[in-house]
Amino acid sequence: MKYCIALLLLVAKFCYGQGWEAEIVAGITAYKGDLTQYHIKTKTVRPAAGFNIKYNLDNSVVLRAGILWGNLAGDDKYNKRSDLRARNLSFRTQIVELNLIMEYNLLEPDIFYAYPYLFGGIGMFTFNSYAYDNNHVKTYLQPLNTEGQGLAEYPDRKPYSRTQFCIPFGIGWRWRFSPRFEFSYEMGYRLTFTDYLDDVSKPYVDPQILLAARGPKSVEMAFRSKVPVVEGDIRGNQNVNDWYFFHGFKLLMHLEKPRVK
Repeated sequence: MKYCIALLLLVAKFCYGQGWEAEIVAGITAYKGDLTQYHIKTKTVRPAAGFNIKYNLDNSVVLRAGILWGNLAGDDKYNKRSDLRARNLSFRTQIVELNLIMEYNLLEPDIFYAYPYLFGGIGMFTFNSYAYDNNHVKTYLQPLNTEGQGLAEYPDRKPYSRTQFCIPFGIGWRWRFSPRFEFSYEMGYRLTFTDYLDDVSKPYVDPQILLAARGPKSVEMAFRSKVPVVEGDIRGNQNVNDWYFFHGFKLLMHLEKPRVK
């Protein structure tokens, strides 16, 4: 018992209170949407990096502003269902996210060296999805209006913006290994308000209408299926928006020296 008491006194020696912190981030991103169905495909996981500035409002609440860079990808060739593999759609994109997030420590940082935390906030991100055409040329998808966005024949299909809002939330674990530095692991999820991260959402349009309005490249990138499809056939699930995820490690430095009690 006396050793436990001595350890607690040592841990409580440092009081972090209010103060500024800087954090570098490295991890992975993944996507969930029309090209993954119910499971994230490990073959489409991509690297990510970021930077945060943080301020301790008190021992329980931390406010942070950050930037996150990552890559997202999806490909029907990794689907188990034969009909989805035959659809033959794919995409890749870089994302840049700006966020404002609040963390809530579940244990007292003045007492514990390691403790879990929850977080949630708001964010805004940009993306520009592309795929490779039949000649393996990188082709950006949004300008092609592959699902008839903006065409008079499909008035319910509006062009989508490549800048969108998201809601970041998740859980993490922090570990203080020196008075100035901390290490953490975080699992974060991004609820988005778009179904077009992958440029896939609604049923197929009439290829002749798309050809007349947007040209042969739009038709080529819209109709990649290895089996015949016609207008109205299912291309994506318009009832569920796309998500993306960040899991990774963070190294934090306190920018102000801790106060000693």
